[in-house]
Amino acid sequence: MARRNTNNINPVPIKDIFNKLTIEDLDIKGKRVFIRADFNVPLDDNLKITDDRRIRSTLPTINYAIDEGAKVILSSHLGRPKGKADPRLSLAPIAKRLQRLLNKEVIFAPDCIGSQTESLVSKMRNGDVLLLENLRYYPGEEKNDGDFARALSRLADLYVNDAFGTAHRVHASIVGITKFLPSAAGFLLKKEIEYLKGTIDNPVRPFVAILGGAKVSGKIGVLENLVEKVDKVIIGGGIAFTFIKAMGSEVGNSLVEEDMLETAQRIRKKLKRLGIKFYLPVDCVISQSIEPGAETKIVTTLEIPKGWRALDIGPASAKLFSEAIQDAKTILWNGPMGIFEIDAFSRGTFAIARAVADAYALTIVGGGDTDLAVHRAGVSDVISFISTGGGASLQLLEGKELPGIAVLTNREEK
Repeated sequence: MARRNTNNINPVPIKDIFNKLTIEDLDIKGKRVFIRADFNVPLDDNLKITDDRRIRSTLPTINYAIDEGAKVILSSHLGRPKGKADPRLSLAPIAKRLQRLLNKEVIFAPDCIGSQTESLVSKMRNGDVLLLENLRYYPGEEKNDGDFARALSRLADLYVNDAFGTAHRVHASIVGITKFLPSAAGFLLKKEIEYLKGTIDNPVRPFVAILGGAKVSGKIGVLENLVEKVDKVIIGGGIAFTFIKAMGSEVGNSLVEEDMLETAQRIRKKLKRLGIKFYLPVDCVISQSIEPGAETKIVTTLEIPKGWRALDIGPASAKLFSEAIQDAKTILWNGPMGIFEIDAFSRGTFAIARAVADAYALTIVGGGDTDLAVHRAGVSDVISFISTGGGASLQLLEGKELPGIAVLTNREEK
């Protein structure tokens, strides 16, 4: 079956859904523009980039700044160096990849602040691109230290945040720097808000939410925020078994958050009271070990023996869930159906990925593991929008304001 490409389906326009200045609102020609990006990409043992999607996602903002004649100063963190320089977490490989993607020289600064970096910036010409070294080499970044933020601000005339993946962090390069520079959003940040917030607040119906992953506690805020906005809720992954146990069934050694049983039961009853269709797995793939090659069985969710744990939804559940989303016009998916990184427990997640891709709907995939899952399933090119943020997208789906967005200049303040 040929998949329908839904990339050209846009979220419903909502007046003033994004009321912050964007890079297009700034006069950037000849100006030093500090762009906070999210280049926190995976590296292999040889320090080679294994996935550059986060780098590519910021290219529209970078290219716009280059074309407009700005002096482009890029910054990011990489990994968790804990406030100390770590050559294994240098952004040098990102500079090389950017140079290839932009097809132009990218100057790499061996530090992110200080006289040497300021000297490199002073020599920049319009259209030049400079990448700073890892921001988290300094403890002041994660502490949102005022002096560190001020040191960063000395490099630039204007600030642009295009790092949605870290917009939920109160860090110096996300929040603190905006006290010293006029600030705006990049194209990626704006797009994330339009899809994740705009679509959910005013969806084309039927609106189906698919939630998976390990813990109910990580998704409870999303459920609470979506409960009166969706038409159907599908629960898979580890969080399903907290709901199943809350209904009185034994689930063997499956992952259960005992302190969330009452919450799960309350949400299930609320969904029922509101007439929202609610789906849980009816069968699952179980094993006594998570190791590759371990013995597996497919059983109903009411027949999980002691000593065994559910690690994926079963084929009947995959079919049930797939049928439930066939008539959807908006689909939000956050969280895999099982431990898809291991082949024996990947089929449920990949089946849902294909079903979401086949639906004639606006399809939105949350960041993190779900992003990886749709790429491994080979359907990423027909998903309408894949978020670049894990924790940031969850907070936005919970209805929370992200610190990195809240501090940007409002349009009416221009």
